[in-house]
Amino acid sequence: MHPRLLFTIVFIEGYCSLGAEIIALRRLIPHVGSSIVITAPTIGLFLLALALGYHSGSRVAADYRAVVARNFLISAALMGAGLAGGSVSAIFAGTSAVMAYLIFVGAILCPLAWLLGQTVPILTNLMRAQRSGEAAGRALYWSTLGSFLGSVTLSLGVMQLFGVWAAVLLGALMLVGGAVLVQRPRPLAAALLVAVAGLGIAANLDDRQRADTAYADYEVEAVAREGMQSPRVFRVNNQVASLIDSSEPPRHTRYVQHLRQVLLDDLGFRDRDILVLGAGGFTLSHREPANRYTYVDIDPAIRAIAERDFLREPARGEFVATDARRFVIETARRFDAVVVDVYSARTSIPGHLVTREFWRDTRHALKPGGVMLANLILDGKLASPYARNLLATIESAYGRCAVEVLWKAAERSNVIVSCFASEAGEAARIYVDERNLADLDSARSP
Repeated sequence: MHPRLLFTIVFIEGYCSLGAEIIALRRLIPHVGSSIVITAPTIGLFLLALALGYHSGSRVAADYRAVVARNFLISAALMGAGLAGGSVSAIFAGTSAVMAYLIFVGAILCPLAWLLGQTVPILTNLMRAQRSGEAAGRALYWSTLGSFLGSVTLSLGVMQLFGVWAAVLLGALMLVGGAVLVQRPRPLAAALLVAVAGLGIAANLDDRQRADTAYADYEVEAVAREGMQSPRVFRVNNQVASLIDSSEPPRHTRYVQHLRQVLLDDLGFRDRDILVLGAGGFTLSHREPANRYTYVDIDPAIRAIAERDFLREPARGEFVATDARRFVIETARRFDAVVVDVYSARTSIPGHLVTREFWRDTRHALKPGGVMLANLILDGKLASPYARNLLATIESAYGRCAVEVLWKAAERSNVIVSCFASEAGEAARIYVDERNLADLDSARSP
């Protein structure tokens, strides 16, 4: 095989293999989130399958071109159909999240990595080189260069400009092209290649209707809600992030109504600066002219999608596209209120936004005496380890906070936490029968 042709094929393998991993991690976000307990095993299993592919490829002793062409063909089908948004949603729709994850990784991602991992050790047999080390080194160079460009161009280019579906389709078509380059197809093989290309196109063109970006899947859906007129929900990564109806004035989801009541009625905020971490559907400021709102969300496309498909009018307030933690660390501005409403999946807050350090950073963004309001999704009894530890973490930064469970009988409920950036008081003490200072403390309290 001519070196240029061989290196082109190896480049395609590297581009598509790591591209498949990037796409898989992105496809998992709406269903299981992006925490380290998801990404680390996914990357580890992908690398294990790749290593097993290297070993399998080293044992191939004949029909080198035919084996690689076959592997590329199967990989194109797995990528084009298996990584399509509809396919991934179907896997997670019918079973538990853990089982669906194992099916997705075990039946789609790992076989794809195993097949493509065989490419370099097989094709090095066809290289004209004086030394085996030279052959392997040059092949690995082009494969790794393809991996680098695949990860960068797909995540920062194709997904941003066109959507995840375009990245999936590009990878599948590149693998079909790679199969053609490896070995000129016979009529049956040519028909299979055309069928696989058609399968990839059919599976992904419907996804053009999805409002998905490199960060999240978005969907607006009409729903039925008692007492509401033609309500619609704004779903972000399969989670209902916002709700609005057609009544005048419009009604919103219960937790947004509650936050607006706290800010406008309970605290009487007027002409105040309010920071909202996690834009959702921009409903907190919807038709609310009394205060100034600044929204922070990592996805630069979310405002345009919310205005076009959900609000159907311009969103009120300033919008900053950046990571929430980075913003509160770097901003020199101070706000009267910080509203934390950040989720990467149904109930998953990004891990770096639950630590004590993050909550301390939100406090630094507040004016003296300002209020931090956090919308959490926890069990209704606040009995789970996650609920108890998360609430304790917030109070380690703020001191005692108010906790309001909106759906007390529900298995999972919106929980609103309200904390004030006040000066730390004296250490708390326990009242006991032998030394009960409750009356004294009550008398000297405002």
